[in-house]
Amino acid sequence: MAYGEHNYKVSVQWTGNRGSGTSGYRDYGRDHVIASGSKPAISGSSDAAFLGDASRWNPEDLLVASASACHKLWYLHLCSDAGIVVVDYRDDAEGTMRDSPQQGRFSQIVLRPRVVVQAGADVETARRLHHAAHEKCYIANSVNFPILCEPVIETRAS
Repeated sequence: MAYGEHNYKVSVQWTGNRGSGTSGYRDYGRDHVIASGSKPAISGSSDAAFLGDASRWNPEDLLVASASACHKLWYLHLCSDAGIVVVDYRDDAEGTMRDSPQQGRFSQIVLRPRVVVQAGADVETARRLHHAAHEKCYIANSVNFPILCEPVIETRAS
């Protein structure tokens, strides 16, 4: 693993100008395209509650997805190191945001990973590794609200 500073470059191009720019709050679209190098573009917007397009990713979705994916990546790494064979992993994560006329902020994200490990694996160690993954997760270490984890561990014969 390379330690040190890592930089991430992303461009966000607003595509919601309907011809009159931001002449009025309801006169412009919230659509945008997120790009980074040669990676596939992500069609974004704001949450539908804020006049966005519900069929596109919004920043809040992406924050919850980032927390979930970061936890998963660390968890799989730690399981591999511990000799625990994970054969399936799905997280149905949920973020809660509270907003007011002055500001909005996330109050929490709850990760709900459902992990299937190979039969014979140490299920208690597999469960404990979620705590270690949380401690190492770059996203969890960067936010100012709790990220909770409610894992379910199952076994499956290989």
